[in-house]
Amino acid sequence: MPVVAPTPTSRRIFRLLPDEIAAWLEERPDSCRRWTEDHGFNAKPGTHLAFPGDEGGIAEVVLGKKDAFVDGARAGNLPAGVYALADQDEAEEFAIGFLLQQYRFDKFRQKAPAPKADLIIEDEALRHRVEAVSGGICLARDLINMPANYLNPQGMEDAARDLSVAFSAELNVTIGDELTKRFPAIDTVGRAAECPPRLLDLRWGNEGPAITLIGKGVTFDSGGLDLKPSGGMEIMKKDMGGAAHVLGLARIIMALGLKIRLRVLVPTAENAVSSRSMRPLDVIDTAAGIPVEVGNTDAEGRLILADAIHLATQDEPDLLIDFATLTGAARVAVGTELPALFSNDEALSKELVAAGEATSDPVWPLPLHAPYDRYLDAGYAALSSTGTSRYGGAITAALFLKRFLARPVPWAHLDVMAWNLGDRPGHPKGGEAMGLRAVFRLIENRLKA
Repeated sequence: MPVVAPTPTSRRIFRLLPDEIAAWLEERPDSCRRWTEDHGFNAKPGTHLAFPGDEGGIAEVVLGKKDAFVDGARAGNLPAGVYALADQDEAEEFAIGFLLQQYRFDKFRQKAPAPKADLIIEDEALRHRVEAVSGGICLARDLINMPANYLNPQGMEDAARDLSVAFSAELNVTIGDELTKRFPAIDTVGRAAECPPRLLDLRWGNEGPAITLIGKGVTFDSGGLDLKPSGGMEIMKKDMGGAAHVLGLARIIMALGLKIRLRVLVPTAENAVSSRSMRPLDVIDTAAGIPVEVGNTDAEGRLILADAIHLATQDEPDLLIDFATLTGAARVAVGTELPALFSNDEALSKELVAAGEATSDPVWPLPLHAPYDRYLDAGYAALSSTGTSRYGGAITAALFLKRFLARPVPWAHLDVMAWNLGDRPGHPKGGEAMGLRAVFRLIENRLKA
């Protein structure tokens, strides 16, 4: 395990600012000072220096102090051995960065993974917490990274069932004729695929505020009849990233035993091409009874979310949050590393932004600009799923989802990339949970209020 109990042979890690290195060296032998001078090390943020022990090997490491999460990620790259953070200030963020940097998706690799560094966390409760948080994020990453021929709608159900068994949660699955009758938009999106669509409904906890999480679970998105080009289709196994986020977040919540009434809804389908595919300008039914004109078959995610959101708001939860890899327009607006946040509750939006800043997991608010509703109403035969304007696509998508709130509950929608295009500290290339820790911190903060 990368997070371990105390050991007497650990190597200490110090986080120092440039004006602290001189005082630190005064308490050490002259050899340490000479070692520092020879390396030209001054504890500039983002740098580090390892100090050898009397018998060789690493004895201590100094990190030029920066963000705790980033510092932890840098420490996660240290050679194999057991390390301990000398100052426990910001130990949680440091440890999470340490663990997430070491994540690798190696399920299909035949070569044995290289040994990793271990980090001591003396406080047992903190160790449990760090393992729970990193475990939930790694679950989300694993699901996103899984090839679509291994993770189809049945695979999503299996993942949810594994969670329900592990934490004694209740899982209900709606599929087949019952899905067609109750959730026709989910059925329409997924009916062309070999593996049938379904709605997963997981419930856990019997006290505290009612919090519902919804995740878009399109296990592969070909674009449907509006077929994506090959380059745009290449990583569309990640289009179930929203579902991975809510299952990972649920794992954290349940592992830590938060006192909430949790509900997780995952509408899951594959957007495939066959004689049963929906067509552009088809008018389809929804659970809300609102007819929708299909503006583009590649805008399928909002259709399955519409049915789930309508269902979720029948219960009037105290908080409703959805995650979805919904629009390319959001990536144009805020880039690939920053989730776009939409909310009908200004206080909720501000809380989420603050929670993201506190956890090095930022989100960025965009407006639910009501005048753009007119683009949705301008469909030829019914409410348009995409709107008639080529601009502001992330906003019109969020406004479309808002139409399906059966009641005006506090709601946040996170439009996420769910994929790292390259490596950065704590974020290896591949599937990624974005905004997950921000939402978890928000939930915890509300429980403390």
